[in-house]
Amino acid sequence: MSRASKPWIKAEQKSGFRAARFSLVLGTAGIACGIIQAGAAARLLAALLHVQPGGVAAWGSAFVFMLAVLARAWLQMRAERGNFELGAAARRRLRGQVLSVLLALGPAGLRGRHSAELAVTAVDRVEAMEGFHARWVPATGLAVVGPAMIGLVALLTDWRAGLILVIGGLFVPFAMAVAGIGAGVAAKKQFLAMTRLQIRFLDRVRGISTIVLAGQGDAETKVLAAAAKELRKRTMRVLRVAFLSSTALDLAAAAALVLIVIRFVPVLRGVHELAPTALFLVLLVPEFFAPLRGFAAVYGDRMAVEAVAEELQALPEAPPTVPPADIRSVAAHGVTLGFEHVTFAWDAARPVLENLTFKVGRGEMLLLTGASGTGKSTIIDLILGFLAPEAGRITINGAEMEILVPAARTRMLGWIGQKPVIFAGTIEENIRFANPAAGEDELKAAIRNAHLEELVASLPQGIKTPLGEGGFGVSGGQAQRIAIARAFLKDAPLLLLDEPTAHLDPAVERDILESLKHLAAGRTVVLATHSTQAMDFAKTIGAKRIDLDALRYASWRGVVA
Repeated sequence: MSRASKPWIKAEQKSGFRAARFSLVLGTAGIACGIIQAGAAARLLAALLHVQPGGVAAWGSAFVFMLAVLARAWLQMRAERGNFELGAAARRRLRGQVLSVLLALGPAGLRGRHSAELAVTAVDRVEAMEGFHARWVPATGLAVVGPAMIGLVALLTDWRAGLILVIGGLFVPFAMAVAGIGAGVAAKKQFLAMTRLQIRFLDRVRGISTIVLAGQGDAETKVLAAAAKELRKRTMRVLRVAFLSSTALDLAAAAALVLIVIRFVPVLRGVHELAPTALFLVLLVPEFFAPLRGFAAVYGDRMAVEAVAEELQALPEAPPTVPPADIRSVAAHGVTLGFEHVTFAWDAARPVLENLTFKVGRGEMLLLTGASGTGKSTIIDLILGFLAPEAGRITINGAEMEILVPAARTRMLGWIGQKPVIFAGTIEENIRFANPAAGEDELKAAIRNAHLEELVASLPQGIKTPLGEGGFGVSGGQAQRIAIARAFLKDAPLLLLDEPTAHLDPAVERDILESLKHLAAGRTVVLATHSTQAMDFAKTIGAKRIDLDALRYASWRGVVA
């Protein structure tokens, strides 16, 4: 376990114990019922075995025994239900934290991180924390309280038998600590194997057509089978190490039981006044080790948390939260976007943008042109907030982007990229994604303005037609129209178009540009493209133009852009 993850685990443990207080109270009451149950059972057995007079006392013991059993069952049911809620609440909290970090970082902040790796962190790693909060935290508390209560009762009843139980109980944590070191290492290796398998599997599913056409299906099947076999081996190693702690506990329980029986052999041979006491102490042995057994069963959850903590700690830090500024003028007077001496560089030796300044007002369009790599998409990412300028500032209506309310800033922005993301769902769901609260009339208007009516009319289920993941079932032009319909439905005052007609044939491109012309009316628009048709379209509506090739050439010549 790394030093960086220790404070995180301690904080989770502290919050877990604080949340599990009521569950621990229920568990403690259940242990008390178990002690009463053992005492009643001992008296009842003594009466049935004729080692003690029966009669009314036997019926009373039977009644107490049944009452303790029912009370204990009810307490365990309530505790299990509460523990489940603890685990579910922890999952919701942690998954919310992970997703908040991912959303705050955006695509730019997660560059170099594989999507499968992020999915494993947000899903599997968070799911692994359920056992920590739902099982390990309550079991840890009861593993301390339970043996202490029962050991004290045994010591007060017979100090020799109580001493045997206490010594046996102290042996268990020592053996589990030794086994736990190996379990922690095995759990980390298992998580690593799982991540590798999921990354490879996701990549191969995405490129399945390429694999089939290249005739590499059998080879990839063998590689995936080998990765799955490695995961199976590492999982079995985790279980093997976990069984060691269970074996140590069984040996300790068996030794304590044998020693207590030997201690009371003369008493148990015949009728003796100490027979109920001897039976009571024998029956306390499984009760004493039951909380420890429960702790041993979930000890693997604690070891898994070490690997989970390192993964969660490895996530980049979210950008710092800045107090929001007043943006009332945005809604009232439209949007004016400004860049003031903005500089940004991926490599300090060669800035992508240097001292860039421009202003675009409501109803105006800015055309960004230049070869690939000159910074068109970088400017879009800066406006979207995925990147932060190294120098200068970006403003909306005079307010810096960094100090605007994030939710309000998101509502102001509409974006259409080269390849729109189409989710698995119906056409309606994909369009409503931009504004789930939109009415039917607004939805129909968005479909009409995006020229989607013909497509919808040609489909057997119309707007309810389901689409596959990634837009399976529609062409590139149709997917772009769905993205345009989203933008119409969102009705954002600032529209960002990043190569919106790339990879489309000329006829489809003309239709898409016609739809974008209506969408751009009355909005502040930034269009990044190197398409000749898109440039001509921008010129017809009087767009301002920034040629990034020319700016870069000027900066190389030592001219201030």
